[in-house]
Amino acid sequence: MRLPADVRKRQGLGGGGAVYLDESEDGVVQRTASRVVARAQALAKRFTDGNPDASIDAFLARCGEESSE
Repeated sequence: MRLPADVRKRQGLGGGGAVYLDESEDGVVQRTASRVVARAQALAKRFTDGNPDASIDAFLARCGEESSE
């Protein structure tokens, strides 16, 4: 699929940058790779209370706790 040049420019997709598509009830949401990474980093920071030494196991445990609330 090709995106129009003006859309690619606004999204910073020069040189064939990666795009991720998420389907929802309202339609399709397009995100750039940098936005996906930034969102994942924000979630990790939230679940680890910003502790850079937090383990993956602790992160996954906190994710599970919150999803079951």
